Amino acid sequence: MKISAVIPAYNSAKFIKAAAASIEAQTEPVAEIIIVDDGSTDATEAVVRSLPGNIVYYKQANQGPSAARNKGIELASGDWIAFLDADDQWTENKIALQKTILEKYPELVLVAGDMAEIDNDDDIITQSVLAKHGMLEDFRKLAGQAIPNALARLVTKNFIPTGTVLAKRDILIAAGGFNSAIRFGEDLELWAKIATHHPISCLPLCLMLRRQHGNNATSANESMLLDLTKVMESVRAFSQQQLKRQGLDPNQLVSDAFWTLGYWYFVNNQANLARKAFISSLKQQLTSRSVAYLIASTLPPFLVAQLRKFKQIIG
Repeated sequence: MKISAVIPAYNSAKFIKAAAASIEAQTEPVAEIIIVDDGSTDATEAVVRSLPGNIVYYKQANQGPSAARNKGIELASGDWIAFLDADDQWTENKIALQKTILEKYPELVLVAGDMAEIDNDDDIITQSVLAKHGMLEDFRKLAGQAIPNALARLVTKNFIPTGTVLAKRDILIAAGGFNSAIRFGEDLELWAKIATHHPISCLPLCLMLRRQHGNNATSANESMLLDLTKVMESVRAFSQQQLKRQGLDPNQLVSDAFWTLGYWYFVNNQANLARKAFISSLKQQLTSRSVAYLIASTLPPFLVAQLRKFKQIIG
């Protein structure tokens, strides 16, 4: 088993040294660290070239993290790929824990895990993201075994942080790699493709420290929600039958994604765009919720404001 670590980097001079050091510090070493510089304009290249260890450095024009990860997969000599973002860090026994699980359950093609969140001073903000989302106990019960109905669970709530993933290189390639046309949710799309046909696992153990700062904070915004509709349409296209077998309505997934986009437009007073999104939601599935908000989005703003006040009063 030969493992290649892949790090996409863009203007990452401040944190790339710590990321690479966390890989070098693994109790179970990887064979190589591939750093794909995605068009950095800061001192990223100089910092990387000063780093010790078996590092492969490749610089390309800026194309986004998906393209950078795909290039890393292409350049890798390992038969297994582990990912890490340039501003994050692995815990020191990350690879060792995953190798142990793969020895126990050799049918697995992807093993992810829990993560903690840290600030710019490396102080821990969140001990367990799985616990934060009420998922830790479920994965503790599985103890590394293949996740039942993993596809349905993934599209309900993405429980796989990319920086914790260790996956077979040939499976990543067969799945088409990361979709560079999608900026938000491209990881979910890839994990869903893999989970559609292969067993995957998520360890209830902290494998990564994810840095939370202004450059990577993910909050609900238009671009993210637009991409979510694309992801759900894609998932429906390649896994419709598997979703049905796992108890999910593929059309509802897409309908819910458009409703969420419409609601974002609605609360941000963009009525025309809200109506379009609610209509798209209704085209996928007829729901009273989408009908109600479609009607509300046609009302004058002052009346909508009054309805919101009334809703707050009645609780």
